[in-house]
Amino acid sequence: MTPLAMTDTPRLPVGSGLHYAHGTLHLEQVSLAELVKRFGSPLFVYSKQVMLDALHAYTQGLSPHPHRVHYAMKANSSLAVLQVFANAGCGFDIVSGGELARAMQAGARAQDCVFSGVGKTTAEIDQALAAGIGCFNVESLSELQHISSRAQALGKVAPISLRVNPDVDAGTHPYISTGLRDNKFGISHADAVAAYRYACELGGLHITGIDCHIGSQITQATPFFDAMERVFDLVDALTQQGITLQHIDLGGGLGIDYQGEQPPSATHLWQTTVQRLHARGLQRHALWCEPGRSLVGNAGVCLSQVVVCKPTAHKNFLILDAAMNDLPRPAMYQAYHEIVPVTPRGEPPLLWDVVGPVCETGDWLGRARTLAAHEGDVLAICSAGAYGMSMASQYNARPRAAEVLVHGDTVHLIRERERHETLWQGEHLVT
Repeated sequence: MTPLAMTDTPRLPVGSGLHYAHGTLHLEQVSLAELVKRFGSPLFVYSKQVMLDALHAYTQGLSPHPHRVHYAMKANSSLAVLQVFANAGCGFDIVSGGELARAMQAGARAQDCVFSGVGKTTAEIDQALAAGIGCFNVESLSELQHISSRAQALGKVAPISLRVNPDVDAGTHPYISTGLRDNKFGISHADAVAAYRYACELGGLHITGIDCHIGSQITQATPFFDAMERVFDLVDALTQQGITLQHIDLGGGLGIDYQGEQPPSATHLWQTTVQRLHARGLQRHALWCEPGRSLVGNAGVCLSQVVVCKPTAHKNFLILDAAMNDLPRPAMYQAYHEIVPVTPRGEPPLLWDVVGPVCETGDWLGRARTLAAHEGDVLAICSAGAYGMSMASQYNARPRAAEVLVHGDTVHLIRERERHETLWQGEHLVT
């Protein structure tokens, strides 16, 4: 293996709160090397301050216009993370009955939650109605009928908005694009007014708003504003039909810095949105949004130890104790995460593929990375706060990682590392 030329200090994603001090990587005032010694690896670590700063960017852009920020908890549904946002005044965007239960367990009120998703079951609708859900984001006429039927059967009135598919390309990975006509989400823009008229005919419903979400990891403002204007056009058309809305929900999807992307700032995006709302004469409508990744993505890091250095004739492999079951995004989306040493060696680096021990060729975390690393070293996989632990599995009978929340120099273990006996909890041998 021929060493490469020395490189500069590793690049750390903007807004991550990561920094080197005293020769080792820190998050806020906490040494990540010390956390691995204390809690082991793989280990997810989150910064409370980075999450609160990201949230402040939204509220700063939306204020003083009436608004509500709903954290899209599918990005990271760990209870302590939900608690941070609940205590900060956030509502929650949920997509299952389990997410509603988790949000309420963390201190949220059902009335501050919006229930999205294309396939809400009868049990989930009943659960949400009984809890007093703030709003259903309805995605089809069939669902509209179903919610109406269940609300009337239970003697409830279901607050609803219709999720409109504006057929706008978010310019992101096809698996996380949600606003095109070929996607499964929402009611088509062309059918929206008729769908609202139909909703007015059904019992047990209270129409409160309109919803739109075009995708995730959006790095350009233009698609967002294109969709926004199409939604504003619909609000005008509905007003002419005598259908008055209280809120406009423009979703989330704002991107973060994974590989040097420079997405619009949340503050500027929403200041501009408020200005355009007022320019259209729609200022009586509250603005709702549903950010997820942009609140937690760069607040988290996955720490992993090098188990094996494996040079071959064609490629060099760093095999870590983290894998695709811990952080699925690279395997699922070919996603890029910066990978940096927790304690840099100051040696000439080599070119490595960074992989895990799972028995799949697709189990990789980074390709062609320039790193100086030895067996036993700890690496930090950056931007791991979103769609890491929330998508983690026990594939290959691997217990899921522990999670830690830091704030200043304070450390909280918020999820214990799973033990082997938890792998078969709830299962039964046949006797």
